[in-house]
Amino acid sequence: MARRRSIRTFSRDPVDRSLIESIVATAGTAPSGANKQPWRFVAIDDPDLKRQIREGAEEEERLFYQSRAGADWLRDLKAIGTDEHKPFLEDAPWLIVVFKMMKDDREGMPSDQVYYVNESVGIAVGMLLAAAQQAGLATLTHTPSPMKFLARILERPDYERPYMLIPIGWPAQDASVPDIERKRMEDIFVLNRGDLK
Repeated sequence: MARRRSIRTFSRDPVDRSLIESIVATAGTAPSGANKQPWRFVAIDDPDLKRQIREGAEEEERLFYQSRAGADWLRDLKAIGTDEHKPFLEDAPWLIVVFKMMKDDREGMPSDQVYYVNESVGIAVGMLLAAAQQAGLATLTHTPSPMKFLARILERPDYERPYMLIPIGWPAQDASVPDIERKRMEDIFVLNRGDLK
């Protein structure tokens, strides 16, 4: 898992649908508030839908880079080298759009209430990323904001809200990643109360 990195350059080589289904099935085993499982994973391999999603994402990203992001945010992103251009949304053989469900739409449930939605869906996404890594696939967590265009393009009901857009596939042969450092163990791990500074 230490080798998992976000990449933005994907091979166009196909990924079998059964592998994507297996990864989503793993994500579906995540714990959730009151076992409501408030997630929907929409997998897209249709080139026209991927083009529409890229166009929608790039429009939001243009606005982000031109006027929505503050100076600090733009400085932090500079080291990663991102901009409003998102070719990976068409190059990756699959896009998985994760929706958080604001009601339980299963028949026969005691109620349609959902609980701890963001936490539950976040855990499921983490498991999806780990399963993809174990399968040898590359991923990127992409969150254009706002993401309402995804629900419109994919014709999802109002109670399904876009949570994350994940391109997934094999990394391109020339794929590279930014030179970053992870926090040290002593920066992320505290035993008991730890040393208060």
